Amino acid sequence: MNALTLAQEIIDGRRITREDDLQFFLNCDLNELCEGADRIREKFVGDKVDLCSIINGRSGRCPEDCKYCAQSAHHHTNCEVYDFLSEEKILEACKMNEREGVDRFSIVTAGKALTGEEFDKAIHAYETMKRECKIDLCASMGFLTAEQLHRLHEAGVNSYHHNIETSRRNFPNICTTHTYDMKIETLKKVKAEGMYACSGGIIGMGETWEDRLDMAVSLAELEVDSIPINALMPIPGTPLEHLPQLTEDEILRTIAFFRYINPKADIRLAAGRALLTNDGERAFAAGASASITGNMLTTVACATIRSDRQMLENMGRDVTPDYWKEV
Repeated sequence: MNALTLAQEIIDGRRITREDDLQFFLNCDLNELCEGADRIREKFVGDKVDLCSIINGRSGRCPEDCKYCAQSAHHHTNCEVYDFLSEEKILEACKMNEREGVDRFSIVTAGKALTGEEFDKAIHAYETMKRECKIDLCASMGFLTAEQLHRLHEAGVNSYHHNIETSRRNFPNICTTHTYDMKIETLKKVKAEGMYACSGGIIGMGETWEDRLDMAVSLAELEVDSIPINALMPIPGTPLEHLPQLTEDEILRTIAFFRYINPKADIRLAAGRALLTNDGERAFAAGASASITGNMLTTVACATIRSDRQMLENMGRDVTPDYWKEV
């Protein structure tokens, strides 16, 4: 079997599981794998590209010890440190992203979970954005309870982001202050609340190819709706600062097999797009159907919202948000 034959089988209804020969994805021809992934994307997702943007709502002093993260208090980086932003700054950023034609906007906060007065401030900010804006709203605030997720949902948030980061096997090598199972349980709460679940991870953290395949299958088993794939951009002061950067072919192979294993999900380009040709043009022809755009959390890509939209329009993709179509 070649990659194009397998792609057609997936289009016809086959689904990849842990029982399949996943090594196939590591040994098959990369060009055929990418072409097949693009066919699967076209069948199940179509030409619409989902663009999301984030604002770092609370930065630094995170008690968790994730080895890749500039915001961990365990590391010595030049990370900016501040408490929860004012509602005015958040609303201003939301409206800017809406003017630029981004599909969804998210507040992301450092820390194990957003709680207490700061969580109440977030709820009020989302209620204001829901009232004054049409853009879809997302949140990424750590290990929230079912009650907190319900409050966010009621405030207008229809999407929640919570990365599993890597495979179950590799997770203890990356973080010791919380567990992989805690992440899985949070995502189950997101799905139970009826929210759009966004979860992916980071490649290039010293994991094996088998770890990447395992992560892809785990996300399929959770029926995650959106899968951000980050390529590690090593940050000085973190334990992973000396790791080599991934090649474009490594990133493309990963994106492509994530599409085969998660045919209906949005495969979303995230950090590390500067490692890709034209900020990801080849990746969008290899199964990717979504992207984080604008400024990143701690590693800024070369692209802007306008350059992303132009590149994708040149590829024949639809970058018109639904709220523009309604008008």
